[in-house]
Amino acid sequence: MIVKNDNGANKKMRIYGLQKLSLVDYPGKTAAVLFTGGCNFRCPFCHNYELVINPGDPLDPKEVFGYLEKRKGLLDGVVITGGEPLLHADISETVKEVKALGYPVKIDTNGTFPGRLAELITEGNIDYVAMDIKNCKEKYFLTAGTDVDLDAVEKSIMLLKNGGVDFEFRTTVVSQLHEREDFVRIGQWIKGEEKYYLQRFKDSENVPYGNLKAPDDDELLSYLAEVQKFVPNAAIRGL
Repeated sequence: MIVKNDNGANKKMRIYGLQKLSLVDYPGKTAAVLFTGGCNFRCPFCHNYELVINPGDPLDPKEVFGYLEKRKGLLDGVVITGGEPLLHADISETVKEVKALGYPVKIDTNGTFPGRLAELITEGNIDYVAMDIKNCKEKYFLTAGTDVDLDAVEKSIMLLKNGGVDFEFRTTVVSQLHEREDFVRIGQWIKGEEKYYLQRFKDSENVPYGNLKAPDDDELLSYLAEVQKFVPNAAIRGL
Protein backbone atom coordinates (compact mmCIF):
# COMPACT_ATOMS: atom_id res chain seq x y z
CA MET A 1 0.00 0.00 0.00
CA ILE A 2 1.24 3.50 -0.83
CA VAL A 3 0.69 5.88 2.11
CA LYS A 4 1.77 9.47 2.61
CA ASN A 5 2.30 10.34 6.28
CA ASP A 6 3.68 13.86 6.68
CA ASN A 7 1.98 16.56 8.76
CA GLY A 8 -0.98 18.13 7.04
CA ALA A 9 -4.68 18.82 7.29
CA ASN A 10 -7.61 18.09 5.05
CA LYS A 11 -10.92 19.85 4.76
CA LYS A 12 -12.00 17.91 1.69
CA MET A 13 -11.99 14.23 0.95
CA ARG A 14 -8.53 13.33 -0.23
CA ILE A 15 -6.86 9.99 -0.76
CA TYR A 16 -4.09 9.18 1.73
CA GLY A 17 -3.39 5.58 0.81
CA LEU A 18 -3.64 3.28 -2.18
CA GLN A 19 -3.50 -0.49 -1.94
CA LYS A 20 -2.99 -1.51 -5.51
CA LEU A 21 -4.45 -5.01 -5.23
CA SER A 22 -6.70 -6.70 -2.68
CA LEU A 23 -8.29 -10.12 -3.00
CA VAL A 24 -10.35 -9.84 0.21
CA ASP A 25 -11.81 -6.34 0.56
CA TYR A 26 -14.48 -6.56 -2.15
CA PRO A 27 -16.32 -9.91 -2.03
CA GLY A 28 -15.78 -11.87 -5.23
CA LYS A 29 -13.63 -9.21 -6.87
CA THR A 30 -10.01 -8.18 -7.25
CA ALA A 31 -9.90 -4.55 -6.19
CA ALA A 32 -7.82 -1.50 -5.51
CA VAL A 33 -8.41 0.10 -2.12
CA LEU A 34 -8.45 3.87 -1.60
CA PHE A 35 -7.93 5.13 1.97
CA THR A 36 -9.42 8.40 3.20
CA GLY A 37 -8.20 10.26 6.27
CA GLY A 38 -9.97 11.14 9.51
CA CYS A 39 -12.76 9.45 11.43
CA ASN A 40 -15.39 10.41 14.00
CA PHE A 41 -14.70 7.17 15.94
CA ARG A 42 -11.67 6.18 18.01
CA CYS A 43 -12.00 2.40 18.00
CA PRO A 44 -9.31 0.87 20.23
CA PHE A 45 -8.78 -1.96 17.71
CA CYS A 46 -8.47 0.23 14.59
CA HIS A 47 -5.89 -0.98 12.05
CA ASN A 48 -5.74 2.39 10.28
CA TYR A 49 -5.35 4.59 13.36
CA GLU A 50 -2.57 6.71 11.88
CA LEU A 51 -4.87 7.65 9.01
CA VAL A 52 -7.49 8.62 11.59
CA ILE A 53 -5.39 10.92 13.78
CA ASN A 54 -2.56 12.05 11.50
CA PRO A 55 -3.30 11.35 7.84
CA GLY A 56 -0.52 13.61 6.62
CA ASP A 57 -0.21 14.81 3.05
CA PRO A 58 -2.59 13.30 0.50
CA LEU A 59 -1.51 11.37 -2.55
CA ASP A 60 -1.48 13.14 -5.89
CA PRO A 61 -4.90 12.47 -7.45
CA LYS A 62 -3.21 12.05 -10.82
CA GLU A 63 -1.18 9.19 -9.37
CA VAL A 64 -4.27 7.50 -7.93
CA PHE A 65 -6.56 7.88 -10.91
CA GLY A 66 -3.74 7.26 -13.36
CA TYR A 67 -3.22 3.87 -11.72
CA LEU A 68 -6.94 3.08 -11.87
CA GLU A 69 -7.05 4.10 -15.52
CA LYS A 70 -4.09 1.86 -16.31
CA ARG A 71 -5.63 -1.13 -14.53
CA LYS A 72 -9.01 -1.02 -16.28
CA GLY A 73 -9.91 -4.51 -17.42
CA LEU A 74 -7.52 -6.07 -14.89
CA LEU A 75 -9.16 -4.96 -11.65
CA ASP A 76 -12.79 -5.83 -10.95
CA GLY A 77 -13.63 -3.00 -8.56
CA VAL A 78 -12.56 -0.23 -6.19
CA VAL A 79 -13.05 -0.03 -2.43
CA ILE A 80 -13.18 3.33 -0.66
CA THR A 81 -12.41 2.97 3.03
CA GLY A 82 -10.75 4.93 5.80
CA GLY A 83 -10.89 6.36 8.31
CA GLU A 84 -14.52 7.06 7.61
CA PRO A 85 -15.19 7.92 3.93
CA LEU A 86 -18.62 9.43 4.57
CA LEU A 87 -17.09 11.96 6.97
CA HIS A 88 -16.22 13.95 3.85
CA ALA A 89 -18.82 16.13 2.19
CA ASP A 90 -17.38 15.61 -1.29
CA ILE A 91 -17.38 11.79 -1.17
CA SER A 92 -19.93 11.77 -3.99
CA GLU A 93 -17.55 13.52 -6.38
CA THR A 94 -14.78 11.01 -5.73
CA VAL A 95 -17.16 8.10 -6.23
CA LYS A 96 -18.34 9.59 -9.52
CA GLU A 97 -14.73 9.87 -10.73
CA VAL A 98 -14.13 6.21 -9.97
CA LYS A 99 -17.41 5.14 -11.57
CA ALA A 100 -16.55 7.14 -14.69
CA LEU A 101 -13.63 4.74 -15.18
CA GLY A 102 -16.09 1.85 -15.28
CA TYR A 103 -15.41 0.33 -11.86
CA PRO A 104 -17.98 -1.03 -9.42
CA VAL A 105 -17.49 0.79 -6.11
CA LYS A 106 -17.68 -0.56 -2.56
CA ILE A 107 -17.87 1.78 0.44
CA ASP A 108 -16.86 0.84 3.99
CA THR A 109 -18.68 2.91 6.64
CA ASN A 110 -19.51 3.08 10.32
CA GLY A 111 -23.05 4.17 9.47
CA THR A 112 -23.10 7.53 11.22
CA PHE A 113 -23.73 9.58 8.06
CA PRO A 114 -27.03 8.23 6.73
CA GLY A 115 -27.72 11.35 4.66
CA ARG A 116 -24.56 10.94 2.60
CA LEU A 117 -25.13 7.21 2.35
CA ALA A 118 -28.66 7.84 1.04
CA GLU A 119 -27.30 10.32 -1.51
CA LEU A 120 -24.79 7.80 -2.87
CA ILE A 121 -27.44 5.09 -3.12
CA THR A 122 -29.93 7.42 -4.81
CA GLU A 123 -27.33 8.53 -7.33
CA GLY A 124 -26.68 4.88 -8.20
CA ASN A 125 -22.92 5.29 -8.02
CA ILE A 126 -22.12 2.70 -5.35
CA ASP A 127 -22.52 -1.03 -5.81
CA TYR A 128 -21.76 -2.49 -2.39
CA VAL A 129 -21.72 -1.21 1.19
CA ALA A 130 -20.01 -2.83 4.17
CA MET A 131 -21.36 -1.29 7.38
CA ASP A 132 -19.77 -1.95 10.73
CA ILE A 133 -21.96 -2.92 13.65
CA LYS A 134 -19.50 -2.18 16.42
CA ASN A 135 -21.42 -3.82 19.26
CA CYS A 136 -24.83 -3.96 20.90
CA LYS A 137 -26.34 -0.53 21.57
CA GLU A 138 -25.48 -0.60 25.26
CA LYS A 139 -21.75 -1.00 24.55
CA TYR A 140 -21.46 0.99 21.34
CA PHE A 141 -19.67 3.98 22.87
CA LEU A 142 -17.14 1.69 24.52
CA THR A 143 -16.33 -0.11 21.29
CA ALA A 144 -16.26 3.07 19.17
CA GLY A 145 -14.11 4.90 21.70
CA THR A 146 -16.44 7.91 21.79
CA ASP A 147 -20.08 8.93 22.11
CA VAL A 148 -22.12 7.69 19.15
CA ASP A 149 -25.31 8.98 17.54
CA LEU A 150 -27.19 5.68 17.58
CA ASP A 151 -30.15 7.26 15.79
CA ALA A 152 -27.87 7.84 12.81
CA VAL A 153 -26.65 4.24 12.95
CA GLU A 154 -30.27 3.06 13.09
CA LYS A 155 -31.13 5.16 10.03
CA SER A 156 -28.26 3.65 8.06
CA ILE A 157 -29.31 0.13 9.05
CA MET A 158 -32.86 0.75 7.87
CA LEU A 159 -31.66 2.50 4.71
CA LEU A 160 -29.66 -0.56 3.69
CA LYS A 161 -32.42 -2.96 4.67
CA ASN A 162 -34.88 -1.06 2.49
CA GLY A 163 -32.90 -1.94 -0.63
CA GLY A 164 -31.22 -0.07 -3.42
CA VAL A 165 -27.72 -1.48 -3.04
CA ASP A 166 -26.04 -4.76 -2.16
CA PHE A 167 -24.60 -4.71 1.35
CA GLU A 168 -23.33 -6.53 4.39
CA PHE A 169 -23.17 -5.87 8.10
CA ARG A 170 -20.03 -6.91 9.96
CA THR A 171 -18.52 -6.91 13.44
CA THR A 172 -14.85 -7.13 14.31
CA VAL A 173 -14.83 -9.32 17.42
CA VAL A 174 -12.42 -8.48 20.24
CA SER A 175 -12.29 -10.56 23.41
CA GLN A 176 -12.11 -7.56 25.74
CA LEU A 177 -15.03 -5.78 24.05
CA HIS A 178 -17.50 -8.53 23.17
CA GLU A 179 -19.26 -11.35 24.98
CA ARG A 180 -21.98 -13.80 24.11
CA GLU A 181 -24.93 -11.68 25.27
CA ASP A 182 -23.80 -8.83 23.01
CA PHE A 183 -24.48 -10.99 19.97
CA VAL A 184 -27.96 -11.87 21.19
CA ARG A 185 -28.67 -8.13 21.31
CA ILE A 186 -27.01 -7.44 17.96
CA GLY A 187 -29.05 -10.23 16.39
CA GLN A 188 -32.27 -8.78 17.79
CA TRP A 189 -31.28 -5.34 16.54
CA ILE A 190 -30.48 -6.20 12.90
CA LYS A 191 -32.64 -9.31 12.54
CA GLY A 192 -33.49 -10.33 9.00
CA GLU A 193 -32.14 -12.20 6.00
CA GLU A 194 -29.21 -9.90 5.32
CA LYS A 195 -25.55 -10.84 5.18
CA TYR A 196 -23.80 -10.40 8.52
CA TYR A 197 -20.22 -11.41 9.21
CA LEU A 198 -18.24 -11.85 12.38
CA GLN A 199 -14.58 -11.21 11.72
CA ARG A 200 -11.83 -11.99 14.18
CA PHE A 201 -9.69 -9.12 15.45
CA LYS A 202 -6.08 -9.28 14.26
CA ASP A 203 -3.45 -7.45 16.24
CA SER A 204 -0.81 -5.29 14.55
CA GLU A 205 1.62 -2.51 15.39
CA ASN A 206 -0.91 0.03 14.07
CA VAL A 207 -3.58 -0.82 16.65
CA PRO A 208 -3.72 2.01 19.24
CA TYR A 209 -4.39 -0.18 22.30
CA GLY A 210 -2.03 -3.00 23.19
CA ASN A 211 -2.92 -6.37 24.69
CA LEU A 212 -6.20 -6.76 22.83
CA LYS A 213 -6.96 -10.35 21.96
CA ALA A 214 -8.98 -12.24 19.41
CA PRO A 215 -11.58 -14.81 20.50
CA ASP A 216 -10.82 -18.45 19.83
CA ASP A 217 -12.80 -20.59 17.40
CA ASP A 218 -15.15 -21.95 20.06
CA GLU A 219 -16.04 -18.46 21.27
CA LEU A 220 -16.69 -17.24 17.74
CA LEU A 221 -18.88 -20.22 16.99
CA SER A 222 -20.90 -19.65 20.16
CA TYR A 223 -21.42 -16.00 19.18
CA LEU A 224 -22.45 -17.06 15.69
CA ALA A 225 -25.00 -19.50 17.09
CA GLU A 226 -26.64 -16.68 19.04
CA VAL A 227 -26.74 -14.32 16.07
CA GLN A 228 -28.14 -16.97 13.71
CA LYS A 229 -31.28 -17.21 15.81
CA PHE A 230 -32.16 -13.79 14.40
CA VAL A 231 -29.93 -13.45 11.30
CA PRO A 232 -29.89 -16.89 9.61
CA ASN A 233 -27.35 -15.83 6.99
CA ALA A 234 -24.75 -14.76 9.54
CA ALA A 235 -21.31 -16.32 9.10
CA ILE A 236 -17.74 -16.09 10.33
CA ARG A 237 -15.39 -14.55 7.83
CA GLY A 238 -12.04 -16.29 7.48
CA LEU A 239 -12.70 -19.26 9.79
